[in-house]
Amino acid sequence: MRIAIYIGTRDLESDERFVTLMDALRDGGCELNVLEEGETPAEDADMLLSVGGDGTFLSTSVHAAERGLPVVGVNLGRLGFLSENRPEDVASALLNGDYTIENRTMLRAEINTGNPLIDSWPYALNEMAVIRKGAAMLAVDVAIDGMTLPTYWADGLIVSTSSGSTAYSLSVGGPIALPESKVLIISPVAPHNLNVRPLVIPDSSVISLKMHSRDGKFDFSADNRTCEVSEDVEIVVSVAQFSLKRVRLNSSNFINALTDKLFWGEDVRNIK
Repeated sequence: MRIAIYIGTRDLESDERFVTLMDALRDGGCELNVLEEGETPAEDADMLLSVGGDGTFLSTSVHAAERGLPVVGVNLGRLGFLSENRPEDVASALLNGDYTIENRTMLRAEINTGNPLIDSWPYALNEMAVIRKGAAMLAVDVAIDGMTLPTYWADGLIVSTSSGSTAYSLSVGGPIALPESKVLIISPVAPHNLNVRPLVIPDSSVISLKMHSRDGKFDFSADNRTCEVSEDVEIVVSVAQFSLKRVRLNSSNFINALTDKLFWGEDVRNIK
């Protein structure tokens, strides 16, 4: 098996857990290629290893999604929902075929930002968001498949996939969705009209966003990439024509991840 390796920060290369993982994969007959900054996986790569945290995984998805290259996340970061796997568990699972490949929904934005970092890759795995730029609140006009919603008056608005339901959307009060759920989530950020709530819609929906603000501009983000945009820009968000292939070790479990990382259901009555 030929494995390309994307590392969040170079100092992780000397991490003892990472070194042990590399040795185990080599001993198992794998051909490894650690990518340098700006490098992309070779055409004959079978898998891409993302080493770090969820931010690293999001950066890795840029290299993998459109090519259909499976990505396995190795957690040497902090929380880690996308990169949930301990280094100690990865080598034996890959070598023994003890894993499955999930198809994770990607978002696509129709937008011309003038920023090549986003315009050349207008996709996101977790979420896309519009956020106020200055002190004035942002008015966001939203239409879903042509059906207009009441205007959101807020600090911003997030359109999230089910994968992103445990990320930015969760921090502003959005619901948690199981990764295999075919839904999108619209979550306002600090809404000034308090009678609006996060909205769950089918992932077949096409979402149109138009922004208005006294500042005349706002920030647009696609996962961990951000740029400034003028308010005359309309953004159309929909599901991309391809998905990200994420490697899930058979020993992993989303509900267990919620319990371990977010203390889901932490209650003295649940102690076994």
